[in-house]
Amino acid sequence: VVENEIQARIDNIFSNLERLEILSSKEPPNKRQNAKLRVDQLKYDVQHLQTALRNFQQRRYLREQQERQREELLARTFTTNDSDTTIPIDETLQFNESLQSAHRGMDELIGSGTNILQGLRDQRVTLKGTHKKILDVANMLGLSNTVMRLIEKRAFQDKFLMLGGMAVTCVIMFLVVQYLT
Repeated sequence: VVENEIQARIDNIFSNLERLEILSSKEPPNKRQNAKLRVDQLKYDVQHLQTALRNFQQRRYLREQQERQREELLARTFTTNDSDTTIPIDETLQFNESLQSAHRGMDELIGSGTNILQGLRDQRVTLKGTHKKILDVANMLGLSNTVMRLIEKRAFQDKFLMLGGMAVTCVIMFLVVQYLT
């Protein structure tokens, strides 16, 4: 009864604090900060009271439960061969066998996973070597293409040099013939 009355008063205080918080927001700006601080401090104190009440109730409940268990234990009569003292060996043995079977299965699964991982590593090494060879061939072909382009460009330039040289030679021969005769 006392705990319920205390809880009701704490709930009443909480509702009053909510109203106080609303009223503190309507205070003038210079007093508002101080009013909110006081309301927060009151909320903090009430929360501590609430926690203390809960702790008290929890301790009382544990004390009552221990007392009840003590009374049950003292009131119980023991016999020599209760049916509760049998141990289910067969079920435990089957459970142990199934656990060991699952353990073996997991070991096999881990072993096959390790083998697969090793195979993937080997394939990676092989693919790296192949990739390197392909890059070497591509570089060599790229170099050959570059050399071929340079040769074609040089041949094109040589053709123009030859035609230009022939034209200059013809002009010189024409001038020599014209002025010397």
